[in-house]
Amino acid sequence: MAYSQSSGPQSSQPEPAGVPARRAALRLLDAVLRQGLPLEAALDRATSGIDRADDRALAHAIAAETLRRLPDLDALIDSATARPLPDDAKARFALRIALVQTLALGTPAHAAISTVLPLVDGGPRKLVHGVFGTLSRQNASLPEIPTLPDPVAIRWHAAWGDDAIEGAEHAIAAPPPLDLVIADPAATDRWAEELGGVSLMPGHVRLPGGHVPELSGFEEGAWWVQDIAASLPARLIGRGSGVALDLCAAPGGKTMQLASAGWQVTSVDSAQSRLARLHDNLARTKLSADVVTADVLTWAPAAPADAVLLDAPCSATGIFRRHPDVLHRVRPSQISEMAALQEKMLARAADWVRPGGVLVYATCSLEPAEGEKQLKRFLGTRSDYAIDPVGPDELPDGLAAHDEGYLRTVPGALADQGGCDGFFMARLRRAV
Repeated sequence: MAYSQSSGPQSSQPEPAGVPARRAALRLLDAVLRQGLPLEAALDRATSGIDRADDRALAHAIAAETLRRLPDLDALIDSATARPLPDDAKARFALRIALVQTLALGTPAHAAISTVLPLVDGGPRKLVHGVFGTLSRQNASLPEIPTLPDPVAIRWHAAWGDDAIEGAEHAIAAPPPLDLVIADPAATDRWAEELGGVSLMPGHVRLPGGHVPELSGFEEGAWWVQDIAASLPARLIGRGSGVALDLCAAPGGKTMQLASAGWQVTSVDSAQSRLARLHDNLARTKLSADVVTADVLTWAPAAPADAVLLDAPCSATGIFRRHPDVLHRVRPSQISEMAALQEKMLARAADWVRPGGVLVYATCSLEPAEGEKQLKRFLGTRSDYAIDPVGPDELPDGLAAHDEGYLRTVPGALADQGGCDGFFMARLRRAV
């Protein structure tokens, strides 16, 4: 690999303005594409030493947009070289960063190339300058609708067909809207009007975007951010006054939904840092839950619960609109590993539901191994459980349950209203 996390100028002189942000973007891309790290997890290290928040945000924006457009950027680069550059060549990384700025982010060409050239030396520097110049003279452009990486397109086409591929490519062409869950569904119309949004169902408001902490209602905890698809698993449990377990609960959106619906909630998660966000969210919304730091594979409740929600760890391929890194770092081996983990968690969670109680299993994944196949395997081993079908009155217009009663959202769902994340969820009732 021609690039490493430690690479950088050896001079003690400060870099020209704009270069540190591009160098951080290069580190972010390396972390995702070579090391397989999530983009957000790599952000702090990649931007270490950058004091300005806007420079850190720029590095993130460059890396994220590069990941959205990667196949098309690489096609442009390959069209202007005598032979393809290695995938991990620093010259290819530098060209990706320069091109995405001019062709997608609106950066003037001279600023894009002048802040990228310091990232490469010698022959590669001349190559980068030459290829960029060639493409600029050709008035090169990116397609309006991005192209999915081949491995993802092949996998999703086999599972969901042509429409889903088209839907996924349109979904990554623009930033997704901002969805809010309203703590008091009766106040939905009020908050839709006050925030200038639209509602797709009671307790939901959709905005085109915005700086969340500055929006009306944030400080008083009237709502929280949660994609509409991510809000549906807790909605399938509905209102109640009994005991509900929220497993793998952080950062707390589903915990807050259950608490606001009247449940006595115990929230379990093994990630201390993510639980800190859950505590903050509960404090802001003035909702309560018993928060437990524990691994679901070793923890157990003192008594069976009336309802259990398992939003299991997964490949997270369903949230590619906001996290395009999953399109490039998730491999079939990882999907298999996550499916094996989900199987173990689901088996344990099923034992914690009282007879007659409800178990909701969900994943933010577009992989059948983490959804449909997982459900089939579970029902084949647990005769005491059956699907409690999702009804049309529990869903926004435009979504419908599968004939077997579970819900699958695929790319293209709710496209006319701004789309939604890819999710699988099933409500299961334990026999009395």
